[in-house]
Amino acid sequence: MIRLRTDFFAESLGMGTSMVVLMPQAASGIGMEGADAPGPGSGGSSADGSGVPVLYLLHGLSDDCTIWERRTSIERYATEKGIAVVMPEVRRSFYSDEAVGEKYWTFIAEELPQIVARTFHVSTARADTFVAGLSMGGFGAFKLALHHPERFAAAASLSGALDTTSFDLSWTGTLGARVWGGEDVAGSADDLLGLLRHADPAALPALFLDCGTEDELVDQNRRFLAAAEEGRVEITSRLRPGAHTWEFWDEGIQDVLDWLPLRG
Repeated sequence: MIRLRTDFFAESLGMGTSMVVLMPQAASGIGMEGADAPGPGSGGSSADGSGVPVLYLLHGLSDDCTIWERRTSIERYATEKGIAVVMPEVRRSFYSDEAVGEKYWTFIAEELPQIVARTFHVSTARADTFVAGLSMGGFGAFKLALHHPERFAAAASLSGALDTTSFDLSWTGTLGARVWGGEDVAGSADDLLGLLRHADPAALPALFLDCGTEDELVDQNRRFLAAAEEGRVEITSRLRPGAHTWEFWDEGIQDVLDWLPLRG
């Protein structure tokens, strides 16, 4: 893998920000002889015959763009799949255009994919584009899938904070007021359960939900599954023993990569 920490200016944010990008490389190091890792110039699958598949991998509320690398072996897992991984920085934004702050939803949904497509040799075909995340990032992954189903072949949430209408954010200080202006989120662009109930099941990407039964967010995940059933949306899901921990997510992201419909 080629690993890059990229610092750049985001017009939508009006400031500099960062992302970590992993790009497949047509070479194998010691201990990686079995890896099938197409290089940036070796093709890959896309609508125009160029570019490798890409996974946008989103961080949680207390994390940053480096956390997946520091807490899991995502580079090794991605190498084995020959997939690029883009890990952007969104701070504590809940992947939203903040009421008092920056336009992180505009950044993540509109500007970032354009920057990635211009800068890296990745496919822009829907069939080769995926998104996943943990906790707040699980919310972000499903928000992207529900708002832009035409862009993603699959989306996965690990221990997602999925029901914004039920959040108790008192422990976060001013986060609720900063992100949502203290307004009721029900019926808004951040009400994933409401969006799911009214979605066109045939238009949505494949969805994968994973959450621990000892996780404090498990009830939110159960409500998301109930909304999916109500909306007749098919979703691959498992509620398994585990808590809100990196041990759980390190295992989960490997299963997500195995589940992704990667084209040969």
